[in-house]
Amino acid sequence: MSASLCRRALAEAVGSVALVAVVVGSGIQATELSRDVGVQLLANSLATVFGLGVLIALLGPVSGAHFNPLVTLAAWFKGRRADEGFPLRDVAAYVPAQISGAIAGAVLADAMFGKPLVQWSTRDRSAGHLLLGEIVATSGLILLIFGLARVGRTHLAPVAVASYIGAAYWFTSSTSFANPAVTIGRAFTGTFAGIAPASVAPFVAAQAVGAVLGLALMAALFGPEAPPQDETSPEQAESELAAPAVP
Repeated sequence: MSASLCRRALAEAVGSVALVAVVVGSGIQATELSRDVGVQLLANSLATVFGLGVLIALLGPVSGAHFNPLVTLAAWFKGRRADEGFPLRDVAAYVPAQISGAIAGAVLADAMFGKPLVQWSTRDRSAGHLLLGEIVATSGLILLIFGLARVGRTHLAPVAVASYIGAAYWFTSSTSFANPAVTIGRAFTGTFAGIAPASVAPFVAAQAVGAVLGLALMAALFGPEAPPQDETSPEQAESELAAPAVP
């Protein structure tokens, strides 16, 4: 990523605004078009899949398209001993941008549909099985994102990450928030996609557990990362020094 930190943080904010606007807005639209909860969830999940894929493809080259504090923190943790790691100053810029963007996205979605701009959700999501769902959803997301990077297939991220989130909408009991910024943003809307403020902290804690588990699974499946090496090995350098000069 060659963009300045300001541009990258802006990309994270814009991406988070758009992502939460897609999630909340499609949920509102779904409830206005159908009374069938299954149809509502299908519409909500499809819109999220398409929206997230587009956002990753568009903004990935600028900021990496994290849109998620846990992805940002995991990137810092994995690279903290490397010269080319993700520095803490970037974390300090990314995370506030993601959270503020997510809140703005919920407000924007409510405004587009004529809802109160800020209406705290009353949808309780604090049950234990929902928290387990968040652990599973987040661990899979972290494993996928950093596993793709480990095997050199980051070009598949727009399709793979969006597809995983779409699937996790249906195979997890929590409908896969898997993102603290999105969780906080969704507390600001009293619509289909909302989450009660009292449920936010347990959800974020479960997501953090899932992120740690995802990184542990990645290490177990792919092994430790090889330390970065110079392009010229010591043996090559020695042979080059010993070789006669070519006129």
